[in-house]
Amino acid sequence: MRPIIIGIFAAFFFAFTFILNRSMELAGGSWIWSASLRYYFMVPLLFIIVIARKNLKLLFVEMKQRPVVWLLWSSIGFGLFYAPICFSAAYAPGWLIAATWQITIISGSLLAPFFYETAVTDNGLMRIKGKIPFKGLGMSLIILLGIILMQVEQANHLSVIALTLGVLPVVVASFAYPLGNRKMMEVCGGRLDVFQRVLGMTLASMPFWIILSIFGLVDVGPPSLGQTLQSALVAISSGVIATILFFYATDLVRGDMQKLAAVEATQSMEVLFAVIGELLLLNSLMPSALSWSGMALVMVGMVLHSYVSNKIVKPKIQKVSA
Repeated sequence: MRPIIIGIFAAFFFAFTFILNRSMELAGGSWIWSASLRYYFMVPLLFIIVIARKNLKLLFVEMKQRPVVWLLWSSIGFGLFYAPICFSAAYAPGWLIAATWQITIISGSLLAPFFYETAVTDNGLMRIKGKIPFKGLGMSLIILLGIILMQVEQANHLSVIALTLGVLPVVVASFAYPLGNRKMMEVCGGRLDVFQRVLGMTLASMPFWIILSIFGLVDVGPPSLGQTLQSALVAISSGVIATILFFYATDLVRGDMQKLAAVEATQSMEVLFAVIGELLLLNSLMPSALSWSGMALVMVGMVLHSYVSNKIVKPKIQKVSA
């Protein structure tokens, strides 16, 4: 249960992303700066942590060996994850984005066949191709049903444009985040700790953010002071604290796609935290009884998902020589 608990804490800090991004959008800030400023602020914060742990040199050695791979998967895992999330905030409220983001529960499970996991055999350990965890996926569908119930009333009042531009980019992000994270875990192979990996991915994604910032300067001009300060808060809460907690939780179950899917499912708690945050900070309307029922389903689905994923017993696989 330790990775599950850590994942829930990560969800709490991740929820600030949806709340503050919506706050910045309501204040007239551009999604471009909401996205790029977060990662600019993350760099010095992570540098301090990694230098204090005396692990910076090893990180640079790893990045120098495979720079193109770092650039590719970091741009996908961070760039194609967070830019669409911020873009959606311009067209849909934070609760809808937070709810739609939970499709990553399904996305993470569907990506399993593209990765390898470690299996115990009579001849030792071997890597086998991952399979879609259908039992855990069933529990994920319960979570998704709860999310749908939470938002069904509000979604009926949104325009087609708001639904399209507010939802589809988040779906793209829901695949990009676990894909980039898992690929970088494979690349690092346990040689780097979570702090080094987050810093490395942040540095490797800088070309993406620099290009986006240049476009932002030309299109909308520089960010305001208020947006800059709120972006710094997002960088600390979501970019550093939440990301490190989540990556640490996924590292604990690296090589087991069943339990990895369970950890990724903890991010459904972001919806609950986002609702509470919007009620307290943005004076949002109190959710209906139907929405509260959906929240209960999310929590039940979380418990069942964790239980099923940890009760699955894998059969022994005989290692066949070529």
